[in-house]
Amino acid sequence: MHYLLKPNLLRYYLCLLVLIGAMAVAVAQTTSNSAIIREMLIFPQQPQHVHGSSLVSLPNGDMLVAWFQGSGERTADDVRIMGARLKKGDKSWSEPFLMADTPNLPDCNPVLFLNSQGKLFLVWIAVQANRWEQSILRFRTSTDYLKTGAPVWNWQDNILLKPDDRFATEVAARFKELPHSGAGWAEYAQSYDSMIIEASKDPRKRSIGWMTRIKPMLQENGRIILPLYSDGYNMGLMAISDDDGTTWRPSLPLVGRGPIQPALARKRDGTLVAYLRDSGDNPSRVQVSESKDRGETWTAAVKTDIPNTASVELLVLNDGKWAFLGNDIDDGRYRVSLCLSDDEGKTWKRKIRLEDHPPGKGGYSYPSLIQTPDGLLHLTYSYHPENSRKSIKYVVVDPARITL
Repeated sequence: MHYLLKPNLLRYYLCLLVLIGAMAVAVAQTTSNSAIIREMLIFPQQPQHVHGSSLVSLPNGDMLVAWFQGSGERTADDVRIMGARLKKGDKSWSEPFLMADTPNLPDCNPVLFLNSQGKLFLVWIAVQANRWEQSILRFRTSTDYLKTGAPVWNWQDNILLKPDDRFATEVAARFKELPHSGAGWAEYAQSYDSMIIEASKDPRKRSIGWMTRIKPMLQENGRIILPLYSDGYNMGLMAISDDDGTTWRPSLPLVGRGPIQPALARKRDGTLVAYLRDSGDNPSRVQVSESKDRGETWTAAVKTDIPNTASVELLVLNDGKWAFLGNDIDDGRYRVSLCLSDDEGKTWKRKIRLEDHPPGKGGYSYPSLIQTPDGLLHLTYSYHPENSRKSIKYVVVDPARITL
């Protein structure tokens, strides 16, 4: 026997099925994103290029963020460092304000942090000759930064580093530790390795062009290890301060085939670990290097199995877990993932997707990641759904809710 539903009743059941399906999708989305406590754009999407954000939590509970903004990057002289403040308890960020602007030069890659005495640092690069390789490290400090608006800057200077001849010796030695590569520009041209080794002997080249990107590591004894990188050498370096940021000196270089923009973590045994963006040959994977002497020297960087197309972030959490934040894909910046490790980076079993779009649809990258005393993770990253619509996104995550 066949039962026929009346048209009205049929429409009712069809609508009910659609509603149940929508509710199931909503529940699934809520469950998968239950770790996300809060997310918002710091300012409305706008046509200027905004990129490279850095986030710091202030002693009064405010959040302060900086980014660079202008009509381009290194080739646009109107690029300056902008900032905004999220006052404790507020639901929206302040209007953006100027943080730094070197006249007639692009200013890029800001980094914000507090030293052990609570002094606020803003470190960034001024790009001379519109070339990354000619960048100068600049910094400002403030002890008056808890009021509304931009900090009151008490001091400004440049960070000038002078890597000595040990730089060239280290470059040559570390390349010998890497697997052989015959990569070169043509059959009769020098290989990539040989070209970098030769360039490392030039004191003019190795004294300039070191650039910021990721927050520093502050050690218990007051040492500050500020990660740097060079687009000229396509490798990393640390600026080290043992006097709370008053003076700086270079580590030996972090050598490899394209390891740049290091992000730092420390193992329980004291070993420092750098995860690095891969700007070398394919396949594009996060690179890793280690230091056994508090950042003075670093092993040759090797590739991990983590896909990578842009800058990454790394953080040791209050409970000892490690957090990794970045584009875990190798064909764009359309996905951003936050991953947790229970074994100091050997495996990354817990993950949430903060951005997950079809390939080629938008760019979401260059993250900043910190943790507040309440255990929550606060992060920012460039939010570029289209070339003509750009902002910086702010997200708060409860790592305890990130499940397998």
